[in-house]
Parts: sequence; structure tokens; C-alpha cells
Amino acid sequence: MKLLVGMMISMLLTGFPFVVLILASLLVYAHFQESSLLTGEVIVQQMLNGLTPSTLVCVPLFILGANLITAGAAAPRLVNMIRVFTGHIPGGLAITTNASCTLFGAVSGSTQATVAAVGKTMRPMLMDAGYKSSFSLGLIINASDIALLIPPSIGFIVYGVVTQTSIGDLFLAGIFPGILVFGLFSLYSIVYSRFHKVGVLPKASWSERRKAMKEGLLVLGFPFIIIGGIYSGIFSPTESAAAGVFYALILEGLIYKTLNFHKLRTALLDASVITAVVFILVGAGQALSWLIGILRVPEQVMPILIGENPTELTVVFAVIIGYFVACMFVDPIVAIYVLSPIFQPYVIELGIDPLFLGVLVIMQAAMGSATPPFGCDIFTAQLIFRRPYWEVIKHTLPFTCIELVAAGIIITFPQIATFLPNFAPGGG
Repeated sequence: MKLLVGMMISMLLTGFPFVVLILASLLVYAHFQESSLLTGEVIVQQMLNGLTPSTLVCVPLFILGANLITAGAAAPRLVNMIRVFTGHIPGGLAITTNASCTLFGAVSGSTQATVAAVGKTMRPMLMDAGYKSSFSLGLIINASDIALLIPPSIGFIVYGVVTQTSIGDLFLAGIFPGILVFGLFSLYSIVYSRFHKVGVLPKASWSERRKAMKEGLLVLGFPFIIIGGIYSGIFSPTESAAAGVFYALILEGLIYKTLNFHKLRTALLDASVITAVVFILVGAGQALSWLIGILRVPEQVMPILIGENPTELTVVFAVIIGYFVACMFVDPIVAIYVLSPIFQPYVIELGIDPLFLGVLVIMQAAMGSATPPFGCDIFTAQLIFRRPYWEVIKHTLPFTCIELVAAGIIITFPQIATFLPNFAPGGG
């Protein structure tokens, strides 16, 4: 086990991609162990086993829908529709960024797609209004992480597959916590803007607002189809993903007329590449999770973390700390596959609500994705905005603290996560 951990840490610090890090470590470990239970063929078999759940079919559909929208005019129209109502109040542009990321999360389900789509539009506006570059970057990458809580969320899909929890119920459980994080981020944005005396935009006229609503209102059809369809029981998550792709084709191709053959081809190719990366991560995570089970790591580690007689609260805090730290270093998909089987026996034994816990897990995944040293959204922002690493991470701490406050509120009032799934037709 020390060999496996040592290799993974060494490769992580030297900049190897997550997939190479995991698979190379597994293969080298298998070679030195010389066991019939751990061979290259067995590792490949475990990877394929991770891809067998039929619910994973919705992942490439949600990715394709996000690509179609990102390639078109939906994101700028959505941002403009929110800006005309909030741009004139203190912190208005920052609130616009928060709201745009939250709503675009209901379109894309991807933090990195949200960073790209909303960030490219909002960052120049924030800079022109007088916000510091570090604040605008911290705001964008952290607000984009709300996309992991607002359905459709690839994080919830993976968590549902690993823990055998209803993905539709997880989607519904993430809505109110996502809105809570949006509200807290917006409150901080107002306080920051007043303290730093950041300027505001002129108040938009009602004619400008009507025009912006006419241009952008149709974008809200996505959350209506996905969330409304699942909530009402009309769609399964996979069916809602297919309906979202169809709506994206209609909206961008026939109504906005921004989707030509070249953009469609690019969106399809990009979706194929991203899906391949996601599924390789899923397979690698499954293989590593299987090995951890074979080595009986949970039995050795968990008593040290939570004691011999764990309570519900100690397990919840162990989950929060474990996922947050893990996602600072590795992709959330890998963290979910590796850590969930370790915690799951204790979760079942203590009767912890899997929806409540799923929301906390995805919140930590979101926080870790925007937290140094290796949060994946940090590097996405670096690539898109061409800014130094230290500038990107300089203002992430306040938002991390806010998300910890949100997690504390949800632990205190778990109904925030469980109300909608229990209230939905067939829920509870």
C-alpha cells in the first residue's frame, strides 16, 4: 500500500494527468505484487465494470447539450437578461455573475463549461466596473461550482451510480442548497462592492428589460424541461438529457439561428472527447476503488478517523473533510469513486439520509474544485483568462468560507436538501 500511495503522490506533484497517475500506479503496483488477483487484465475488467450502469448514458447527452448552448448565443443572452435587472444596484454585476452561473448550471451541469461560457462574458464587465482582477476570477470559478449542485449535475450522476441512490432525487435535493450558496455569494458580493466602492451600471429602462427578456427568456426552458420533467415524473434523468439536447438544437438552430454545420460538428467532437475523458476517469476510479476494497483500507483507516463508536455527526464531518481535501488534489469523479465505498457502510449502519449526504459530498467536490493546490477549475480559469496561478487563487478563501457556512446550515437544517425529493410525486 505504501508503494501505491508513494507513486501516486510523486506523480501528482510532478504534474501527471489524473488518469495516468491512477492507471500507471495500479499497473506498477500489480507488477510488483505478482498476485493472480491483481493483473493488468483484472484492472481493465474493473474499469469496464465501472462503465456498465445504464444511468451513465445521460452523461454524454448532458455534455452535448452544454456544448451546443456554449457554442451559440444562449449564455450572453442569459447574462444580459439578468444584468438589466441587477446591474444598477450595489454589487449588481457580481450578483449577475452568481445568478448567471447558477442558471447556466441548470443548462450545462458542468463547472468548467460554466467558467468558460459565463466567465468570458462577465469578466470584462466586472473589470470595467472597477472590480479587482483577483476578485473577478475568484467569483467566477466559485460561482461556477454552483453548477455541481443545480441539476443536471455530472457529480450527482456519478455519486448516484456509486452509492445506488436515485439520480432524479439527487437532482432535486441539490436545488435549494444551490440557491442557498447563490444567496450567500450574492450577499458577500454586495458587502464587498460597498466596502470597495465599486461603481454600478446605469439603471436599464423597461424597454431594455423587455427586449432582454424577449431575447433570453427561452434559455430558461432548459431548467424547466430538466427539473420540471424530473420533478413531475414525466422524464427520467436520461430522458430529460435527451429532451435537453433536442431543445438546444431547436433553440440554437431554428430560433436563435446561431448553430451552423461547423459549430454542430465541433460540439459533437468536443462532446465525444469530454465524454471519453469522463468515462476513463470513471473506469479508473472504479479500478482504484476495487483495489482499496481488496486491501481492506476502510477497515484500517475508518476507526482512526471516526473512532470505534462513531456517531452520525462524526461520520458527516469525516465525509466533509475527506471529500474536500481529496478534491483539492484529484478530479471529483475519482474522489467520489474512491471515497464513497469507504464511507458507505457507516452511512447505511447509522441510517444517514443518502440525499442529505449526497448534497454535502457534492458541495465539498465543488469547493475542492476551486481550491488550491490542484482544483480543476483553477486551471480552467488559467487557460481561459491567461492569468497567473497566484492571481487566480488569491481571492478563493472568502468563497470557500462561505460554502463551509452553507454546509453548516444544511447540516443544521437537512430539510433544505430533502424537502423537494420527499415532496415530489413518488418521492420520499
